[in-house]
Amino acid sequence: MIRQQGHTVYDCTVDNAASVSDNLQKIVAACNAHDVDLDVSLHFNSGIGDTIGNGKSTGVEVYVYNSASRAKCYAERVCQAVAELGFHNRGVKYSKGLYVLKNTKAPAMLVECCFVDDRDDVELYDCRKMAEAIAFGITGQRAETSDEEQSADTGVVTPGAETAVGNKNQRYQIRVGTYTVKEYADATLAKVKAAGFDAIMVSV
Repeated sequence: MIRQQGHTVYDCTVDNAASVSDNLQKIVAACNAHDVDLDVSLHFNSGIGDTIGNGKSTGVEVYVYNSASRAKCYAERVCQAVAELGFHNRGVKYSKGLYVLKNTKAPAMLVECCFVDDRDDVELYDCRKMAEAIAFGITGQRAETSDEEQSADTGVVTPGAETAVGNKNQRYQIRVGTYTVKEYADATLAKVKAAGFDAIMVSV
């Protein structure tokens, strides 16, 4: 969407890292290989554990390095734009410990779009609307979406469903945890199923 507005965008996604630290180092190296005005890292938050829903959005927040960061104005606008979709605005947060914010040469912001373990946020979430809000927060321009694009991609993904991105012949397993106590494994399996995902337990 930002490219359609005439801006240059580099995708610095890294999918071949050996560890979290290796992933972060490779992402920052890719970001720093370009001269840009802003680095944007997109994330989804977790930690609320509201799988049933309490009628309240936990919401969006955006991290920048400190209050003097040149990314702060973009972060504020992204928070506001996402909040207009119905998400609670948790505001701009500061962190000097996040690797991307600390090590990119350009001003950087880390967007926590919403909480994946808040049922209310999950019900609100629409990937196209979220993308439009983030793009608007960055550029100040509304993305133009054709009728064909809207009908082809509603932005709604059923939990566990395969999306249109990637190789349809490739499959990936998601492992939630490994336990030595079966009761703990049973409890986690029940939570995953209650969230709408197909899940099985295997003995290893």
